[in-house]
Amino acid sequence: MVNQRVDRSQRLAWLEGIRILAVVTLLLYHAQLRFTGYAYAPQPTGLHDNFNQLISVTHNLPEPALVIKLLGLPVWFGFQFIDVFVLISGFSLVLSLKGGELEVGKFLKQRLGRVLWTFWTIAWLAYPVLWAIAVATKTYFPNPWYIFAGISFPLVYTYNGELLMNTSGPWWLISLILSFILLFPLLWHLLHRWGASNLLVVSILITVGYRAMSVYIFGGHPSYVLWDSPARWHPFALFLAKLSTFVLGMVVAQAFLQGKGPIRWTAQRALGVGIVIYVVGFVCQFYRLGWLVSDLLLPIGLGLVCLVVSRWLTRWRWLSIGMITLGSHTYSYFLLHGLVVDRMLQLIVHGEPTRYALSLPVMMGGTLILAMIADYVTPLVRRIVVGLVRDVDYVLSTSPDLQRRVWDLRVGDEVCYRGEAGWTVLKVEKLWDEQEFLLCQVSDGRRSLWVNEDDLEPTEECLR
Repeated sequence: MVNQRVDRSQRLAWLEGIRILAVVTLLLYHAQLRFTGYAYAPQPTGLHDNFNQLISVTHNLPEPALVIKLLGLPVWFGFQFIDVFVLISGFSLVLSLKGGELEVGKFLKQRLGRVLWTFWTIAWLAYPVLWAIAVATKTYFPNPWYIFAGISFPLVYTYNGELLMNTSGPWWLISLILSFILLFPLLWHLLHRWGASNLLVVSILITVGYRAMSVYIFGGHPSYVLWDSPARWHPFALFLAKLSTFVLGMVVAQAFLQGKGPIRWTAQRALGVGIVIYVVGFVCQFYRLGWLVSDLLLPIGLGLVCLVVSRWLTRWRWLSIGMITLGSHTYSYFLLHGLVVDRMLQLIVHGEPTRYALSLPVMMGGTLILAMIADYVTPLVRRIVVGLVRDVDYVLSTSPDLQRRVWDLRVGDEVCYRGEAGWTVLKVEKLWDEQEFLLCQVSDGRRSLWVNEDDLEPTEECLR
């Protein structure tokens, strides 16, 4: 679900469209659950019983209008887009390599930084706002332990994300995202060593086997089910429960780069296959035995249907540009939507159906605005925090080697910038901030940048 920061021309509009549809549907799903007091969630009691429950719940919902009830029926199953996120995360991570080799250190630094810095920015800025709202309106505010867990994540957290959920329910997914980022280098290695088919078969066996243990031995159930069981939903928060879905995304991406696979199917074929798989997965989610495979079938079917719809929408250039533009904010949107929904329902809706219906567009648009602000502020927060850490490190350092410059930079020197050779120093300026340091203008022949001397090293050293 985490987006790559690449040039817009390199992004796939239809993929961004699926992300946008997913996060908006999740917002509507959580809003409907909270507004109705969790009136319905799938139960392992069979298709017929669940259908009757759903009709009864929908019928008993307060007005304002029948059309809103009918439109709200699919929203009860918005949780299915969580697994779509897992699927497209595996797909996106493979595409992010652009067909090149995987540099594990660089990959982990970039991906973990993208996930964590955005999360920290939103968490650190959200808590003061939540506190102010709670004081002004006398509403719920997380206790200090949960606040500490949020601002220090992942140093303090539970694997299933319960400590984070006390701030925002959907935040339990962050632990799962980090798990797959850390696991990706190994899966990438096995994808090339074993081949796509073998890796996919092994991952499916592991996932189905683990989910069988979770249901019949551990006494667990999927996270979207409200059911009394010994382990509750906790076993299904582990990455093993969704491993095959993530691997499938990787396999599909590899096939896509080779010019084949389901992404290359015609719309008719993708839609037909997608609907059949989705229907089977939809029925499976109402049975304990079906839980073993439902979360793999549902994202496949739903993903294929969304692929067809999203590609159809990209025929309009303005929609395609809009998808690419807005798609880059979906991770922040996901992190923020639970906070917005909770506060809107508490402060404005108060259980009033008309207010609820009118507030939905406000929730969707307001969350988008906040997500854009968060993405704009995140680099600034990162620079401030990193700068403070460097200043503290310099002040507290007792090593003489850290107090002097190792080499003298001069105009015309051939240097490496952050490990990349081919840069030349064009200009050198001396500045002072607790200590003297150099600000250098460097160029690789295509672009020029002003950088700190700490980011540079002699070409001969970095090529050793």
